[in-house]
Amino acid sequence: MALRLSFLRDWRASADFGSGAATALQPSRAVRCGIVDVAGGGAVVVVVASLSGASLPHADRAQTASQMTIGAGSRRTGARVVKLPDVPVSALVARYDHILLDLDGCVWVGDEPTDGAVAAVAELRAAGKHVAFVTNDSQLATEEYVRKLWRLGFQASLEEVVTVGGALQFLLAERFAGASAVVIGSPALHRHVEDAGLRIVNGTAFAGRANVVVVAFHREFHYAELREATQAALRGAYLLGSNRDATFPAADGPWPGSGAIIAAVETASGRTVHAVGKPEPTLVQTALDRLGPGRALMVGDRVDADLGAAHAAGIDGAVVLTGESTREIAEAASDPRPVAIAARLETLVLA
Repeated sequence: MALRLSFLRDWRASADFGSGAATALQPSRAVRCGIVDVAGGGAVVVVVASLSGASLPHADRAQTASQMTIGAGSRRTGARVVKLPDVPVSALVARYDHILLDLDGCVWVGDEPTDGAVAAVAELRAAGKHVAFVTNDSQLATEEYVRKLWRLGFQASLEEVVTVGGALQFLLAERFAGASAVVIGSPALHRHVEDAGLRIVNGTAFAGRANVVVVAFHREFHYAELREATQAALRGAYLLGSNRDATFPAADGPWPGSGAIIAAVETASGRTVHAVGKPEPTLVQTALDRLGPGRALMVGDRVDADLGAAHAAGIDGAVVLTGESTREIAEAASDPRPVAIAARLETLVLA
């Protein structure tokens, strides 16, 4: 009898997958499971661990329910459940209550999870660890990151995802509500700025006199944006940026990141941009505030950003080698030193 594991993901065991769901995100109990296709019909639902306390978008719940009945011949009635033993977490991870995970280069690269990352995060939850995802990437809104995590097989809720875009929005709302802004960034970043109460004046006669310039990576970066940001900066606009990461990992190799665009604005204007993302402690501190008391570990692929942010926030940091840092760079880090260096998240987390 031929078997094929077709997917491994979190499934809401007690959720109602019907059309009567009232909210976009509904907490419920979950099990991490996989469908094993059996040649000749039927399906085996392999349940690895019982989980709770997070939310799954309703559309993704429906998709998952549909996937779980493939080859079963009926709605879940053709599947049998097999309980497998949990894989214990490593001695290092066992010492911590909270695990903070970088996204790019740690949890995923481009649009693919790093090897074993889905299982590693599921085992963290099964071991009772609280998880947060902390990213310097401003290309997507928080809810879009949640959807991407679920699409790639990870369990996640809105409260667990801390983004630099959200941090920028909070700061702008506190200090610059009602002001005008030139924004270099993705559509998601534009929405963050607007939601903070600012007027975006890109492409207008007022751009060169904007009160604030907000700078971050986006794939459609244009010279006109640099020109308007420079003119506003030279007239005294406050300069705010996402992060100084020079590059970020992609499937085909490193891409220029926010740091490269910030450097262009600084070079042209002779001014300094205030960046709020890692290695500044803001994102890590926000995650810790949400997680509550307990010992925490930050895991990421960048010595400068992830390890630096952990140190600035007063917690331990570990480096994985699936993104920007090589083993030589990680081993050379001394202030601070990582508590661990691992080939990938899976080998750091699992015993």
